[in-house]
Amino acid sequence: MAVIKANSSDIDMLARLMRAEAEGEGELGMLMAGNTMVNRTRVRCLDFGGVNTIPEMAFQSPGGFEAVQKSYFYQHARDRDRRLARRVVNGERFHPAEFSLWFFRPEGACPAQWWGQWNTGRYKLHCFYQPLHSDCPEVFGTY
Repeated sequence: MAVIKANSSDIDMLARLMRAEAEGEGELGMLMAGNTMVNRTRVRCLDFGGVNTIPEMAFQSPGGFEAVQKSYFYQHARDRDRRLARRVVNGERFHPAEFSLWFFRPEGACPAQWWGQWNTGRYKLHCFYQPLHSDCPEVFGTY
């Protein structure tokens, strides 16, 4: 059962964004990036109060994803990438990204905090960050 509304065009966009942001991290890295993307679409807190759809999440400005400015994002979605996108839309979560709203790729070690948000872990090159429960309780809710 989907945890956010997503039609086939939305799935394609999410699949392309997951690939463009994290393909080098393999399927699990793409799923973790997808967790962050779905969480941003699902919650109504912090920077994401007005983000209600996958296109709004992908193109949020400021604070959106760098990949939408690159040509690779605009290539067709592949079946494998659509399958991964459907998994996160259907609620699969992966540590350390299950409650994350941010991730980035630092030059070195993951900072303990990034823009005031706490690090939950690293997967390959990306560090994941989640809000405090008091700042965004809905990201921690079950589906």
